[in-house]
Amino acid sequence: MSSSVTNIRKAATSVLEQAAQSIGQVILGKDDQIRLALTCLVARGHLLIEDLPGVGKTTLAHAIAQVMGLDFQRIQFTSDLLPADVLGVAVYDRERAVFEFHQGPIFANFILADEVNRATPKTQSALLEAMEEHQVTVEGETRDLPAPFFVIATQNPVHQVGTYPLPESQLDRFLMRLHLGFPGKTAERALLQGEDRRDMIEHIKPVLDAGKLMTIQKQASGLHVSDALLDYVQAILDFTRQSPMFEFGLSPRGGLALLSSARALALIDGKDFVLPEHIKEVMPAVVNHRLVVNSDELQSNNQTAADYIAGSVPIP
Repeated sequence: MSSSVTNIRKAATSVLEQAAQSIGQVILGKDDQIRLALTCLVARGHLLIEDLPGVGKTTLAHAIAQVMGLDFQRIQFTSDLLPADVLGVAVYDRERAVFEFHQGPIFANFILADEVNRATPKTQSALLEAMEEHQVTVEGETRDLPAPFFVIATQNPVHQVGTYPLPESQLDRFLMRLHLGFPGKTAERALLQGEDRRDMIEHIKPVLDAGKLMTIQKQASGLHVSDALLDYVQAILDFTRQSPMFEFGLSPRGGLALLSSARALALIDGKDFVLPEHIKEVMPAVVNHRLVVNSDELQSNNQTAADYIAGSVPIP
């Protein structure tokens, strides 16, 4: 590997460390979740954060957008939100006798879909084409979204009043799903005693911009993956498809999600190649929302699908 490529990757690792440190000053005691959120962004994926209201989901999204220096739009999803409120609408101009398209908030680099499961399935589906194709089709015309394009969606637990469960096709559009959980005692005391988090976000200095982020994403996608590691990923896919524990197995897109996430994490760690440990670290965030567990055995043992896979599929 040339020294110039090595230096570029070292610079990428350094700036991502700065980003994590800046976010960690706002979101206390959640270093692992911040690390995975940045991994998702570097892997060109979309992130779903599911947890109770008030634990910092929206604050985390704001902090990431600020530190990345991206064009940011927040969309508050509610039961009366319409697809046109997200995508935009064509308005008739009487003077010119033409319909003029007015862009919706989806036309930004970084979208916060706040409480996405409070909107109806019809409105949720407005995100499908945008998240997969990075484009939207309105009034029969397809329009490209800005690059890079990244969606962080937050959702409340599905048992809460006024929520609509995300269908499997929508869940699969998210590269990762994270849970923040309550802060530890030390972090919570610092939160209670410290400055308002919203004020702190405004003082975060961006360490990247859209162009630099896209360069980092390209670097991550080029990291080496050995044949043995590909064997490991395929063994995971085969296991989920054959195990009676799961209603259906991981799709090829699930396998690609594991690889892209592991590559991004390896870059954050300053590695030139992907290790099995990177696959295992990203696995819970990548596979748990993609698999439906048939058995109560895992839940009774307080195990997730990723726990079961990690304990059943040996590293080659």
